[in-house]
Amino acid sequence: MAEITKDDVVKYIENMTVLELSEFVKELEERFGVSAAAPVAVAAAAPGDAAVAVEEQTEFDVILTTPGDKKIAVIKEVRAITGLGLKEAKELVDSAPKAVKEGIPKEEADKIAEQLEGAGAQVEVK
Repeated sequence: MAEITKDDVVKYIENMTVLELSEFVKELEERFGVSAAAPVAVAAAAPGDAAVAVEEQTEFDVILTTPGDKKIAVIKEVRAITGLGLKEAKELVDSAPKAVKEGIPKEEADKIAEQLEGAGAQVEVK
């Protein structure tokens, strides 16, 4: 019996159809107890890292989720907060959910959220 070389195996595989190759791979996986799926590397974070990441956040965004029933009052507050014109403030309110202010300190974000909520809007600070 003639010895089969790697080149012979490669040439044989090159002539297989996609369906035959799929069945061949499944057979090899079953026979050798392996998986042909690409390995996925997962980096495990240390337990203390999550708390550090939360503490490091110094900039916050104020997101107007819905203007509520008092839309005109919300538009007035948005104008006062952002310095936008009437048209721009109305467009911002109409396109909610939308950021009113971004990258601001926590205290300022909370103050703005309180103003908007006082006008009847629903707000998120992220």
